[in-house]
Amino acid sequence: FYLIKLIIMAKKIAIAGISLLSCLALSEVTLGQNLDGRVGAASPAVPFLRISPDSRAGAMGDAGIATSPDANAQYWNVGKIVKNENDFGLSLSFIPWLRQLQIDDMFVGYLAGYYKFGKEKNQALSASMRYFNLGDIQYTDIHGTPQNVGSPREMSFDVGYSRSLSEYLSLGVSLRYIYSNIAQGANMQNTIYTPGNAFAGDLGLYYSKTTEQSEDVKSTFSAGAVLSNIGSKISYSGLRLDYIPTNLGIGAAYTYQMDAYNKVTGTVDLNKLLIPSAVYKNGQWNRPELSVVNGMMRSFTQAPEFYGTVVSLGAEYWYMNQFAVRAGYFYEAPGNGARQYFTCGLGVRYNAFGLDFSYLVPAVINSGKNPSLVTNPLANTLRFTLTFNFNQASAQKG
Repeated sequence: FYLIKLIIMAKKIAIAGISLLSCLALSEVTLGQNLDGRVGAASPAVPFLRISPDSRAGAMGDAGIATSPDANAQYWNVGKIVKNENDFGLSLSFIPWLRQLQIDDMFVGYLAGYYKFGKEKNQALSASMRYFNLGDIQYTDIHGTPQNVGSPREMSFDVGYSRSLSEYLSLGVSLRYIYSNIAQGANMQNTIYTPGNAFAGDLGLYYSKTTEQSEDVKSTFSAGAVLSNIGSKISYSGLRLDYIPTNLGIGAAYTYQMDAYNKVTGTVDLNKLLIPSAVYKNGQWNRPELSVVNGMMRSFTQAPEFYGTVVSLGAEYWYMNQFAVRAGYFYEAPGNGARQYFTCGLGVRYNAFGLDFSYLVPAVINSGKNPSLVTNPLANTLRFTLTFNFNQASAQKG
């Protein structure tokens, strides 16, 4: 019931057309003839920046903008960091990537942490590092002749600051450095590729209010909005500049604690990729060469019919704040990648230590019928996350 209310409320908030970006680079495919004027899928560079890095949100359909904060809020919404219950914490995640394709040397690693300070603990500093290992790749020329063997790697490092504006509202900002070495050493059509570098920033807003009905019964409504990866374009050859995945997202969450032992949360996220899509004209796809700001504006006017909408739905149940069961669903429109999958996961907390796990099951909707399993490169994706949370007093005592 509460999840349905959240969905309805979030749709009203998102009337302007918020939709989520694909975390994988999407191909611009010609679907037929006479396509002049057709808008293609948005394909940013460094799509690893939109791979959900933690198991908790990964188990809830990749929804994390408005859920209760932890160290991984540095990725989802930096504005949440200062609202953490603990004074400082760390999180370490590991994601084997695309194992369904029998790739054994590809993974995503994520490390994040925060520290609250000030008299009333109303400020916080945070930082995170993301590392994407794409394994080893055999480069070839246009005729298929083997050339060098490459070891593509991508990473980002960011620092953030958040502050409470009131009892219920907080704001945060972060700055990010992006390094992408995906084709160094490759020589295609006499073009030498070098590592790309870019700088970006996030701006996050978070609202959370708890209403107590009795000592053990309470409810919490939370909402968040975040602009992420606002920054420079990136280039690998000096001949072309590519957009990074600038994203606008909003989320809402509702938590109901029914007694001293049981608590349930429902959440929904809606996002939109703020880069212009390619347009098919005169027999080929052409991406507008615009500034970053103009590209963000064009992303709204190119697709007034909510093209590329992605919705993340999630649910979480806690028993005694020690054992968690999670589930979710992720939907992406067919015209922008067609990723549709279910997620599930478990979590356990013991003192300052936490362990979370998530699992992905792909699905496709067939004309209103029940979802059916399909072959998907994201199938059976696992995520593992370790968390550590401490308060200043307990840390000094230890």
